[in-house]
Amino acid sequence: MTLDQKIDSATALIRGVFSENGGAACVTCSFQTECMALVDLVTAQQPSIPVLFLETGYHFPETYSYRDEMTERMHLNLVNLAAKMSVAEQESQFGILNQTAPDRCCSIRKVEPLFRGLGDYGVWFTALRREQSPTRANIQAVDHFKLPTGHQLLKVSPLADWTNADVWAYLKRRGIPVLPLYDQGYTSIGCAPCTTPPVNPNNPRSGRWSGQKLECGIHIQSE
Repeated sequence: MTLDQKIDSATALIRGVFSENGGAACVTCSFQTECMALVDLVTAQQPSIPVLFLETGYHFPETYSYRDEMTERMHLNLVNLAAKMSVAEQESQFGILNQTAPDRCCSIRKVEPLFRGLGDYGVWFTALRREQSPTRANIQAVDHFKLPTGHQLLKVSPLADWTNADVWAYLKRRGIPVLPLYDQGYTSIGCAPCTTPPVNPNNPRSGRWSGQKLECGIHIQSE
């Protein structure tokens, strides 16, 4: 498929989801490249959709600056989701978890705040792409997701079949600038203590968590 065809397909999927589902919708955004493409497509149809950002307290300064710049530029309805305890409280109580127990840190600062926030919605748009990682190779464009509370969401990934080249070409076409960290060799950008340029050039997410894992836990289906 050409990029134009993929854009048309994603647009049609988003339009169909909006028309067929009465529940409130949201879109998660880490302000990486694919997130910006998705937010651009989704807000074109629903400008006021809540854009959920996980405010972990550990992001790069560049991420915060870019978030604020793009929120103003694109008039986003930004919703910052934070953990119940501050970074200082967490480090005082548990030490530096991103070094000693990264799964627990992700659970406290990312998974729990997001799942709590998603409880208000019936539709969840994500920028997941199959090409991103072996752990994402089989994602579906439309799927069902159950939160630990039992609340069910429709999880929609309109860019599932997009390549990295598609994403960059779309952003260039739309005149959307990217997070400056990409110019420093980063290919997948999360919290500063747990993000480096990729150690495996064939896996863009291999610079996350020093190669110890590939997912924070958000996109693993609750049982």
